[in-house]
Amino acid sequence: MDRAGFLAKLSEYGELARATLIERLPQGEPRAYLYDPMRDYLTHSGKGLRPALLIASCRAFGGSMDEALTSAAVVELLHNAFLIHDDIQDLSEFRRGRPCLHERMGVPLAINAGDAMLAHALRMLRGNIAQLGPARAERILDEFDHLIAESLEGQAMELGWILDNDLTVGTADYLRMTLKKTCWYSFIHPVRIGALIARPSRTDLDQFNAFGFYLGAAFQIQDDVLNLIGSVEKYGKEILGDIYEGKRTLMLSRLAALADGGERDRLSRFLALPRPQRGTPEVQWVYDAMQRHGTIDFARDASRKLVEGAREAFRTAFADASGEDREFIGYCLDFMIEREA
Repeated sequence: MDRAGFLAKLSEYGELARATLIERLPQGEPRAYLYDPMRDYLTHSGKGLRPALLIASCRAFGGSMDEALTSAAVVELLHNAFLIHDDIQDLSEFRRGRPCLHERMGVPLAINAGDAMLAHALRMLRGNIAQLGPARAERILDEFDHLIAESLEGQAMELGWILDNDLTVGTADYLRMTLKKTCWYSFIHPVRIGALIARPSRTDLDQFNAFGFYLGAAFQIQDDVLNLIGSVEKYGKEILGDIYEGKRTLMLSRLAALADGGERDRLSRFLALPRPQRGTPEVQWVYDAMQRHGTIDFARDASRKLVEGAREAFRTAFADASGEDREFIGYCLDFMIEREA
């Protein structure tokens, strides 16, 4: 599969999940303050990589598109709910090239919309009972239960480091947080759920964990790098936003480890400030310090090594899969390296 084929299938699967999701949202009141903003937010959602991975995994192991669509739509809905809450917690300003939902309609209504998405995701999962049978539906629910718990724990770790102004966060800490916050819900569980839908009797779902972890960690590191060096048009969020937010990215943790005493003290003072008081000159100083200490190149190298780990794990995890959908999942490895947004 080439890049054009990959992007076409990504768009096809993402749009199918999104259309399923929007079709099943409530139509009643209060439309202006809840359901219309939810639809608008979902209409402008991203590439749909998570639902696409779920659908492709299901089909690669011989399952049907129809059986996977509900779970794929739920993955996409949860992702968008997390993003709404994420942007509020991070005091972010832009998402997908336009102001965040809380910037457009205020924090209270944005929180409520995110909460409604989470509630509706659970409601949609009930549809699997009639279509897939109680036993398979219950196992899928267990997967989603674990997905949500891990994501919330990872978010708590990241926010806690910011709260405590922790400069001791190391590479292992960052990867553990990324496993929880990104890998389980974006990569590991979509693949596990797709395989489970296709083959209800399988008990080897843990064989996908290494593949999803390596791929998810590479994705997150690349996303963090793009936050520093990408363009607003392609990235869709404010450049250098992670520095303004004080996120303990791999680059920031590496900088804290390599900085001399004076640099470390200056970095600590900067990160101790509330976000509104973190000025552009100091943000630029942090970025320049990252460049001086080679932390961005370090992160890029780490991402490439993780992709190679994912490539090895892919051969084992998908040994008995076949067809274009297996090729699609395999091309995700190249996409992680190539992507610009």
